[in-house]
Amino acid sequence: MKLFGNSKAADEANTRDEGELAELGYKQELQRDWSLIHNFGVSFSIISVVTGITTLFEYGLTTGGPGTMTVGWIVVSSLTTFVGLGMAEITSAHPTSGGPYYWAAMLAPNDRQAAFFSWITGWFNFVGQFAVTTGITFGCANLIATLATVKGGFVPTPGKIIGIYAALLISHGLVNTFGVRILRYLNNSSIILHSLGVGAFAIAVVAAAPTHQPARFVFAKFYDGDIAGTGDPGWATRASPAYVACIGVLMSQYTITGFDASAHLSEETRRASWSAPIGVLTSIICSAFFGFFLLLCLLFSIQDFDSTVDSEVGQPVLQILLDIFGEDGAIVLFTLVIICVWHCGLFSLTSNSRMMFAFSRDHGIPRFFHKVDERFQSPIRTVWLAATLAFILGLPSLGSSVAFAAATSIATIGLYISYGLPILIGLLYPRNFKKGPFNLGAFSRPVALVACLWIGFITIIFCLPNVNPVTSQTLNYTPVAVGIVALWAFGTWFLSARKWFTGP
Repeated sequence: MKLFGNSKAADEANTRDEGELAELGYKQELQRDWSLIHNFGVSFSIISVVTGITTLFEYGLTTGGPGTMTVGWIVVSSLTTFVGLGMAEITSAHPTSGGPYYWAAMLAPNDRQAAFFSWITGWFNFVGQFAVTTGITFGCANLIATLATVKGGFVPTPGKIIGIYAALLISHGLVNTFGVRILRYLNNSSIILHSLGVGAFAIAVVAAAPTHQPARFVFAKFYDGDIAGTGDPGWATRASPAYVACIGVLMSQYTITGFDASAHLSEETRRASWSAPIGVLTSIICSAFFGFFLLLCLLFSIQDFDSTVDSEVGQPVLQILLDIFGEDGAIVLFTLVIICVWHCGLFSLTSNSRMMFAFSRDHGIPRFFHKVDERFQSPIRTVWLAATLAFILGLPSLGSSVAFAAATSIATIGLYISYGLPILIGLLYPRNFKKGPFNLGAFSRPVALVACLWIGFITIIFCLPNVNPVTSQTLNYTPVAVGIVALWAFGTWFLSARKWFTGP
């Protein structure tokens, strides 16, 4: 699908975009041939409601239950829209691949603070980027391993799952290296899969289900399960149901993450100052509606709650499909889910590579990574940097039963901190915020305030223990990881970077 009707209009738009990019301090290096629909499609594919809901469905069922999942989805998607609005407004003013770290520099009150805010924001975004890819692709590996157990004698082990995980990352890296010209077509197929495909999947499930749960079950049932499998009481007993409800929104918040991809792809998008912010906002809104529909269809179609939670295959969504369609039908539909998740991981790596390319261009990471391959028109070095870092972050799953949940929390917090810092800076120093075509007007500051408060809340929530009892195997390592990132970012700034890093 093309945004422009003829090549002349496209050329004129590209010339205008290149001029705007030059005003922001950069020359055009990446090929600018993405339309609004493509820009939207990348963020829509990375949010990928079927990925987040499927991979964390068990967590949702056992941490608050259906009531927390449905109400939490409404709350999270509504408040995340405020974050998206704040980001869209800033993206419109500064449409560059750097995204949040560039915004932080441009909105800061002076050059010294600009460099500091850019450095801190950049490193949180950097880690959040490949952590999201870890969560997505490791989740895909788990889904493949689980599906392989339905027929046959395949026995998943941490080592086998890591092997599948590595193969998936390599496939994503190869497409982003050699197939950058077909990414647009894969983008189109991904949009269809994540909209029409997911819609058809959800309708098929709820239509074929022999029985349905009542509305009270879907919207009000609270459940605090034994995630660790130790027989110990959950946090509702040790703390309170409110605590469980708060940590239970991880499923929803992790899912609606990664929409900064529209900003990172802005240097490849025509009419970027308008298309990129629209891509940010529409990807959140569309994902919120499709995700809620999918969630409702799955919850209404649960045949037996206890057997779904304690599924023999270890995957509640697959168990729902098995109960309704039998083995053959479940395999077909679950394969569709896996294909969607693969697309999600593919475009997550695309977004990672663009952010890292830009960060290298501004000396945040070694300049070695600032290179676009002339033949393939791809930042190949950052593609494989992102894939390598994502693989390393997945390795702790070999020894910890909650490593995947920790990776998703790190992804959520890392990205949202990087989203929140420029929004907060713009709120505190409004005089430096020169608006672009997408302008919230009088609503700009109230929206920014709500966005910052919500980001602060989820940052605290996702650092709290989510499995009881707390042991070395079940500890939520998210605050440790966030602390390491913060220590690295602040430590390197005061020890070295403040002397040479000037920011964008």
